[in-house]
Amino acid sequence: MTFEERAQLSETRIFKAVFPNTTNHYDTLFGGTAMQLMDEVAFITATRFTRLKMVTVSTDKIDFNVPIPSGTIIELVGRVIKLGNTSLDIKVDIYIELMNSDKRELAITGMFKFVAVGEDKKPIKIDISKY
Repeated sequence: MTFEERAQLSETRIFKAVFPNTTNHYDTLFGGTAMQLMDEVAFITATRFTRLKMVTVSTDKIDFNVPIPSGTIIELVGRVIKLGNTSLDIKVDIYIELMNSDKRELAITGMFKFVAVGEDKKPIKIDISKY
């Protein structure tokens, strides 16, 4: 299986409703909550791609382009962008969907780097040729 095929199969999509208990005093999604959800989707994407134990080692440039109001639906989409020897770069986008409309808008984008680890918690090689 090629990298592109494996990346497509491991794409991860999760939908959530934004409730008041996840919003700030502006009635928009807390940035930290958004980052937690993004890291979770990135983890699932990395694990589905490698089927190995994966850990977050860094995040890079998370752009909060549009506030996410309470009472909306969000879709988080995780995609593998790059494969290294022991690491993966995952891009996560969050889209807003209004509950009473077909309007959809990209709100947040971020990059996450994950490393595969063995039982000793040290980095191990990612070999997709075995799939």
